[in-house]
Amino acid sequence: MTEAPSDYDNPWKLILETYLQDFFAFFFPDILVQIDWSKPYEFLDKEFQQVVREAELGKRLVDKLVKVWRHDGEEAWVLVHVEVQSQEESGFAERMYVYNYRIYDRYNRQVASLAVLGDERLTWRPRDFGYEIFGCRVQFQFPIVKLLDYADQWQFLEESQNPFATVVMAHLKTQATRDNGEERKDWKLFLVKRLYEKGYQRLDIQNLFRFIDWLMALPDAIDEKFWQELTRYEEERRMPYITGVERRAIQAGQRLVIENILKVRFGDLDDQLSSTISALLELPAEEFTPLLMQLSREELLARFQPL
Repeated sequence: MTEAPSDYDNPWKLILETYLQDFFAFFFPDILVQIDWSKPYEFLDKEFQQVVREAELGKRLVDKLVKVWRHDGEEAWVLVHVEVQSQEESGFAERMYVYNYRIYDRYNRQVASLAVLGDERLTWRPRDFGYEIFGCRVQFQFPIVKLLDYADQWQFLEESQNPFATVVMAHLKTQATRDNGEERKDWKLFLVKRLYEKGYQRLDIQNLFRFIDWLMALPDAIDEKFWQELTRYEEERRMPYITGVERRAIQAGQRLVIENILKVRFGDLDDQLSSTISALLELPAEEFTPLLMQLSREELLARFQPL
């Protein structure tokens, strides 16, 4: 199977931002109960980017720094790191240590560093960094979770309502079906259908679908079969939560293409040219693109401007 590349970065960042409380509930429940969720939390992207620039430790995959509030009224900074590369990294624990102390040094804030390891090496579990010299000892420890550990807890994952059960299942099956597009399609359909069967709300279905779809990339031919089967499923349930959104997204992309071609050919769009866009959108892209390139302004208006 020659698959489209799976992008592990952005979907993890988006899902963390959308379901932060669920993240702690699923992976770090002991920390969850120490946070006052009645108070708003804040992602500190600018602060963390400054630390990263100063550290110069190379590419990060997924790191989010967030300010939360404890029940005692004190603020706490939490560095959430999701390591999803496919092999172990020798300097990972040191990097966690460097980010931690640089945040403390720059902002005078205590920081809890947490790691989610999504690699495929079961024995790689970095959780501490330290050294000792001349009687001086540095020791840094941080909590980790290993996504591979959930492979033996599949029934628990299927039964869980937490969005991160879906996240973990999608991650594991993306790795397991690297060389089998048909099997990946079947698992992708299973995970998407499960969202409906679990009774998730429309927005949650759409959010989690985007994560699944982004992660479980399929070759074009198999992807087409996936969409056909998903469309039938949604039509049977009379719940076009995903395919309707997808069609609107495609149409929005096509509208942008049409607008750009019109601007290149005729300059700024006036009301008359703009009025042709809706009619052009009713045509497949392979039909409207040549027409846009060949027809004159007058021909476009005569053929596609509504009466």
